Parts: sequence; C-alpha cells; structure tokens
Amino acid sequence: MTSIPQDTPGVPDPLRALGLERLRRRTSMKWRTYPEDVLPLWVAEMDVPLAEPVVRAVTDALALGDTGYPAGAAYAEALAAFAAGRWNWHGVAPERTAIVPDVMLGVVEMIRLVTGPGDPVIVNPPVYPPFFQFVTHMDRRVVQAPLGAGLRLDPGLLEETFRAATARGGRAAYLLCSPHNPTGTVHTAAELTTVAGLAERYGVRVVADEIHAPLVTPGVPFVPYLSVPGAERGLSLMSASKGWNLAGLKAALAIAGPAAAADLARLPEEVSHGPSHLGVIAHTAALRDATDWLDALLAGLRANRRLLADLLAERLPGVRPHPAEATFLAWLDCRALGLGDDPAGVFLDRGRVALSSGLPFGTGGAGHARLNLATSPEILTEAVRRMAAALA
Repeated sequence: MTSIPQDTPGVPDPLRALGLERLRRRTSMKWRTYPEDVLPLWVAEMDVPLAEPVVRAVTDALALGDTGYPAGAAYAEALAAFAAGRWNWHGVAPERTAIVPDVMLGVVEMIRLVTGPGDPVIVNPPVYPPFFQFVTHMDRRVVQAPLGAGLRLDPGLLEETFRAATARGGRAAYLLCSPHNPTGTVHTAAELTTVAGLAERYGVRVVADEIHAPLVTPGVPFVPYLSVPGAERGLSLMSASKGWNLAGLKAALAIAGPAAAADLARLPEEVSHGPSHLGVIAHTAALRDATDWLDALLAGLRANRRLLADLLAERLPGVRPHPAEATFLAWLDCRALGLGDDPAGVFLDRGRVALSSGLPFGTGGAGHARLNLATSPEILTEAVRRMAAALA
C-alpha cells in the first residue's frame, strides 16, 4: 500500500494543517464552485493557513487603519532581496518596477505597451487558459507555438513563428510562461538565452509571466528571464501570490529589463491605483519574512508529488503525470483511459473530483487534466481513490 509521508523536521508542513471540514468553511472560488460532495483539486488555490508573518502584517495594518492607497518601494525592495538570496539574481532594480493589480492584468498592460490592436501575441500551449482569454479580450491575436518534445520549448518552431509574426514589419509579443503552467517545466538558462536571441533577431518583445517562480523544487535552478544575455528589452511579472496563497490580496510587480525602462515609464499612472494596499503589505511580508514557511511548503509539495505518482501507479496506471519541477500543479495524460477529450468531466461526474479540464489549455490539452497538488496527503489520496472508482 502507498504510505502517506510524514512531516519533516523544522517548520510544519502547511499542507497538513487543515482538515476538510475547516476547508469547506472557505467562501472562495475553489470551495464554492461545486457541491459539497465534490473534492475540489482544480483552481490554483492552496489548502494552507497563511504564513504567520503575513497574517501579522495584515492584522497590524488593519488595527492601525492603514487601508489607503499603495505607495513606496517596499514590495520591490523585498522582491529584490528575495531574488538575490533565492536565485542569486541582482537584477530587480526598484526604479525599473511598477506595482500592478495582479500578474495577468500586469501582462495585459505590458502587452499594451509593446503592441497595438490586432498584433500577434505568441503563446506555448498547452498553457494557462487566461493567456488566450486576456489576449483576445484586449484585441490582440493569439498565435500558438506548441511545446515540443518532452513538453519543452521548441526553438525551431519558435523561430518559425517569430519570423512569420514579424514578416510584414509589424509588432509582435511573446508571452512566456516561466515556470510553465500546467506542465511545471522550468526553462533552463540555455533555453531562455535562445529565446532572447530569437526575440532580438526578429524584433519580438518578450513578456514573461513568472508568478510560479517561488515554487521551484529545491535543487532545481530557476532562471529569471531578465537575467539571461539578450533579454534587456524584456518585461517580467512577478508576485508572491502563488507561492504564499495570496490571490485574494491583489498586488504584483512589473519589472523592466534595462532597455525596456522607457516602455515601463509609459505605463498609465492609473494602473497603480488597481493594487490593494493590504495586498502590497501581505506580499512584502511574504517575500521578506516568510521564506521558512515557503521552504516547508516546497517540502510538502515534493512529498505530495511523489505520493501522487505512487497512487496513480497503484490505482490508475493508465494516467501518466508529467514530471514537474515547479508549481503545485500536476499535468495528467489520461489518453490511455479512453475517456475522450475531457477526462476531467468524467472524473467529476462519476467520481466527484473536480480537476481542470485540459481543453482550455489549447493545443495538446485534449485527453489531459490538471490536478492541484496543494492539499493534504489525505485529500489527495481520497481524490485518487475516487478517480479510480469512477472507472470501475
């Protein structure tokens, strides 16, 4: 039988702190979209208590009545220190940053800065569904350059796509997901250097969504896009949102490479009114004071990833999880089960487990589902039991 990993020494695993009864008291999207008999392992919310430094910072602000508009460079300074200590990257210059409401709205604003209506925005499916939704909503055109072998970036296809996108002299952007959602792939320095070289050669502006950067498996190097040679004209979006479960406390940072500072300076002043001041306080506290909590979370996620692989091998051998190096998400290849293009629908209807359907992730999503690992080992075990029972 598969055993459930126990806590490791140090900070307790936050994934083991909350039971199902308490989680069902939450009123967020994860816990209110489906009926109570459904186990929700879909949207990117984690089943964890907040890190104590974050709770303390927000509580202190509320007690002080500090609920006005965001100001200052504390968030950028905290990210700069985190990046230097975590990734040995010293490229976050607070004067080349801007606070934006969240990563996706920041992506929208960055794309607006470097493209116009009707211009192409290149993405690598299967990829985070809002990439398609936000790009088309802002009147740009999505161009797909699917991931290649091993679900990694395909440099040959990228070059072909960049060349075609700029063939008539128009502007184009490349929306890079790094680390990649849903596959959990961490792009290497060599891969990102190739991207930067191609972008410069063809005049494509790179906008990197790096929201999952804090969630890279220990021992795997995360390489910020703006750190590689040739990426000086790039733009990046970072946030503590995914790493510390702060989606409801809106705040993110747009970061410009040295040659993109003038672009970021054109960001409309009203964009800075969108972030929450409490969000800025929370994200700053997470980056500055809650790295021990993050390390405990990463250990729990690593254990859950191993547990999921063991559970699937034992009970659902037809499902192949893609080996992931980052995020708290698992990309499941369910095509061998013969459940059609949307196996998540079958697991929901027959097993009462909610996963994310692979179809909205674009090319390569059919026959796949995305599972959220950021839950307790007990809930994860029950979810796989239900999925297996759905096929009995």
